[in-house]
Amino acid sequence: MALMEVNFYSRVLGFHNQACVILPQKESGVGIQGSGVKKDRYPVLWLLHGASDDHTTWLRRTSIERYVAPLGIAVVMPNAHLSSYVNMAHGQKYQDFFTAELPGIMGEFFALSDRREDNWIAGLSMGGSGALSLGLSRPDVFSAIGCFSAGNLNIRTGRRPPGPRKSGKASRDLAVFGVEDRARLMGNVDYDCFAKAEAAIASGVPLPRIFHCVGTEDFLYDNAKFTADWFRAHPRFNYEFHEGSGAHTWEFWDDWVQRFLAWLLPGAPRESRV
Repeated sequence: MALMEVNFYSRVLGFHNQACVILPQKESGVGIQGSGVKKDRYPVLWLLHGASDDHTTWLRRTSIERYVAPLGIAVVMPNAHLSSYVNMAHGQKYQDFFTAELPGIMGEFFALSDRREDNWIAGLSMGGSGALSLGLSRPDVFSAIGCFSAGNLNIRTGRRPPGPRKSGKASRDLAVFGVEDRARLMGNVDYDCFAKAEAAIASGVPLPRIFHCVGTEDFLYDNAKFTADWFRAHPRFNYEFHEGSGAHTWEFWDDWVQRFLAWLLPGAPRESRV
């Protein structure tokens, strides 16, 4: 596999941003299987980080490069800072950046496919809800969504993580969403994933497949179950919900990103432990 960190200018954000990119190689060296194929344009997984992380974290805390090596796909891991992957009420337009600008920028640099069926988006925690939000906002761009331990799908449940409210959390919600009480965003198609899903249904375009997983010891387990119940009540979506032993940890995400890849590309060669 080829691995690089790219620093590039974003017109939408108005500053330079970063992304880590994994590209396939026919041969990957001793101890790792190569893809064995050369394509003109590679399918691409847009892999999103969580709130405490950045564009390097998937590489540092999982073996994602090894997992995708035999699959012949590219992986793009961009930096989203603390944006929640939305057009911020008081800040940059990250949804526009991810859905309208970034694919074109990466496509100029690398041989990435722009076909809907070759573009998938996934992430953990804040990135899990971000993947769901971005995928539902642009079902014409992404054909599959991976949502791991989604971090802020509590607009309709009103549930928050246990314990005291973290310092700076209120100011962050004000900057991102324009409110302190996220319940006020219910039905807002800019921020409410369920409103986005309803809009996607109404649009009549093909809907992305959705893979959703959470650990049974995760503090966001109840929020995830609420999300699962909502999607199960809307059978237009090809939606799968999985739960397994684990908490809001990298041990869980390292395991389940492999399971997601097996779901995404059934029959492709992969790690024997999946």
